[in-house]
Amino acid sequence: MLSGSGAWPGAAFAVLSAILFGAGTPLAKVLLQDGLNAQLLAGLFYLGSGTGLGAIFLVGRALGVRSGEARLRREDLPQFSLAVLLGGVIAPVLMMVGLERTSAASASLLQSLEGLATMGIAWVVFRENVDRRLLAGALAILAGAVLLSWSGGSVRAGSGALLIAAACVAWGADNNLTRLLAKADPVQIAAIKGLVAGTANVALALAAHARLPSAGTVAAASAVGFFAYGVSLALYVLGLRHLGAARTAAYFSTAPFIGSALAVGLLSEPLTAQLLGAGALMGVGLYLHLTERHQHLHEHEALEHAHRHVHDEHHQHAHTPSDPPGEPHSHWHRHEPLTHSHPHYPDLHHRHDHS
Repeated sequence: MLSGSGAWPGAAFAVLSAILFGAGTPLAKVLLQDGLNAQLLAGLFYLGSGTGLGAIFLVGRALGVRSGEARLRREDLPQFSLAVLLGGVIAPVLMMVGLERTSAASASLLQSLEGLATMGIAWVVFRENVDRRLLAGALAILAGAVLLSWSGGSVRAGSGALLIAAACVAWGADNNLTRLLAKADPVQIAAIKGLVAGTANVALALAAHARLPSAGTVAAASAVGFFAYGVSLALYVLGLRHLGAARTAAYFSTAPFIGSALAVGLLSEPLTAQLLGAGALMGVGLYLHLTERHQHLHEHEALEHAHRHVHDEHHQHAHTPSDPPGEPHSHWHRHEPLTHSHPHYPDLHHRHDHS
């Protein structure tokens, strides 16, 4: 993995993830027009994600296809289990119960808190670097999301609003925990999370007496879920690998605008000044992030791990006969201490403190 001199390829992964996730919103609106239960639809999306990516993972493994990706390891299980519990089980349930107790407008506005929670946890708890330019860009993107969700009303701090806010905090913690696992295979991570979240949501919906739709609707929802939730999550993990949690969350916060813009064409919704204003704010934020240049003298401590890599300046190590040939590849390797200066982001190898 190259650290590079710019946001590429991490920004591309994060924006593609937002495009796919955002595209799922107008398609979900089409499916909900048939009276489909919202929580059941979310469960079908997740199951489509998990089963589709799980099949790809297992078939590739059976055929011996080399992805060059590292597998999840036993020591990853505590963080991964907590991430799945928070983001796949607890957060969706809090969101659905909260939605029942608040207006749709308030819920949409409150969902912008996920990006803010992810950034806050990344900056305060995990000590990711933030400067005035990055903060201004993040605030511009989040302001665009708020403007897009605003309906002229106010958000009441009732139980519904508090539950949705708690869901966003849980998803923010999930995103930061997943960042710690971003060295592993993103398809494997997304498949497991999709299966767990899908099973939980479908079970809860059926327990609440939701009616199963036709086979055609199930197939359509599964297909949308595969791309909007599964492929999108795998790309999000790749963004985390290259950019860290805060920057990936900022790029991903453009998803509501992308979904609304697509709805203009797909559902003939009006092109409003609100949508154009949100797009302008997000455009400013993206520009500030894409043109960020973070460079200083920094020290790499000794580190041992496994992940997909090529032999760049951070990967000058010896190989054993059992290590896989060709590049990129994945194997357990050691990084010796190194001090140098170059443009970088808080990727797998640049999680150092800043004075």
